[in-house]
Amino acid sequence: MENLFQRKYLKFFVVSILYVLVVIWIGSWWLLIGLGVIYDLYVSEKVNWTFWKSRTRKNNVFIEWLDALIFAVLAVTLINIFLFQNYKIPTGSMEKSLLIGDRLFVSKIAYGPRMPFTPIAVPFTQNTLPFTNGKSWSDLVHLPYKHLAGLEKVKNNDAVVFNFPEGDTVVVEDQVTSYYEIVRSTARSLRQRDEILKKEIKSDEEYYKLGRSEVWKNNHIIYRPIDRTDNYVKRCVGIPGDTVTIIKGDLFINGKKVPENTTQQTDYIVQTNGSTINPKAFERLNIAKEDQDMMEGVRYLLPLTRSNAEALSKFTNVTSVTRVIGTPGEYSPVIFPHKPSYIWDEDNFGPLWIPSKGSVVKLNTSNLCLYERIIKVYEHNELRIEGSTIYINNKPADNYTFKMNYYWMMGDNRHRSADSRYWGFVPEDHIIGKPKFIWLSTDKELQGFKKIRFNRILKKA
Repeated sequence: MENLFQRKYLKFFVVSILYVLVVIWIGSWWLLIGLGVIYDLYVSEKVNWTFWKSRTRKNNVFIEWLDALIFAVLAVTLINIFLFQNYKIPTGSMEKSLLIGDRLFVSKIAYGPRMPFTPIAVPFTQNTLPFTNGKSWSDLVHLPYKHLAGLEKVKNNDAVVFNFPEGDTVVVEDQVTSYYEIVRSTARSLRQRDEILKKEIKSDEEYYKLGRSEVWKNNHIIYRPIDRTDNYVKRCVGIPGDTVTIIKGDLFINGKKVPENTTQQTDYIVQTNGSTINPKAFERLNIAKEDQDMMEGVRYLLPLTRSNAEALSKFTNVTSVTRVIGTPGEYSPVIFPHKPSYIWDEDNFGPLWIPSKGSVVKLNTSNLCLYERIIKVYEHNELRIEGSTIYINNKPADNYTFKMNYYWMMGDNRHRSADSRYWGFVPEDHIIGKPKFIWLSTDKELQGFKKIRFNRILKKA
């Protein structure tokens, strides 16, 4: 009996030490009341915390399986929150670095786990329930942002998994496209209609309001909290305090050209002498069928790495391989900040400074569009403009101090990636984790065991 008593206290002591270390890590001291629960579990045994099973008699097989299932769900949920989670690559925005069908081991400890904003949710779901497509979380409890200490900070060139910044509002009928881009596109269409009909042209703000009304009238719109927006993976090319510039497709950080990754892709036009390229050649170069876009005549529009472009240029039936690059000085309305005063496109962009926590930016009506979403949405301030005066929380403001760090993310498949060039900065409270390695990779174009890309298993992400 004495040995049993001693073992109880030894278990209680060990578990309590581990629990206190976790509480220190989390930094929420009220969690220390959990020591009372641990004491009762291991020593006093007054409360049956596993109420679904009996302490006094043998439980049937169903109860034993239920107990094992509950324990497994709780364990995996805690692992997903604090240690790591699985992430499957859904699109080709990071090819050839990460391929569609790659399943990643994403470390939460790398940058520090983020406490859930919406802790009441169906386990193992992101935002929708299987089969019903209903929302998978409850709005009953919303917790403030809290990032625990991690092993490292986000660095330039890191691949990062994060919540989609423009995913807070979603058009149910078109969940692939950003709600805000749908509104902007609708606003542009309304303006073009007025120009064709030679009607009075309104201001951009008025067209945006009309576009928003049109979208809300014709679609179902839903809201998602930060931790329930879709997960994205991109490469962090700019960290807080950096200045990002893109010149003719080349990336510059703080004025220095960033060398291309060997797996980085851009679009090329491949012209042949009239004959088609053998599909086996595309297969050898790992160019997916869905990327083999045929243009007029016998021309291909292909996303290629530099090495693939050079290989294709040596084919006997290929007459030219030309990189597709936008012309400097041409405005693209889909590119951030979506204002004609910033004549930027995906290949010619910036310079743009990335905010850091505590830094101050001078504000005026010209540059406000760069930081408007940060001030209003990410950092929860009231913002309005009256004439040439900017008001933040009802006070005139000619500068702003940032409360969080921000990052600039871009896909390695430069011309086929919806990234920061289209929707702007990624706030630190959207950062989820760092991909460490690929634990499984499958090719949807193949069947059976051929689907499995064995050469990618355990490859560093």
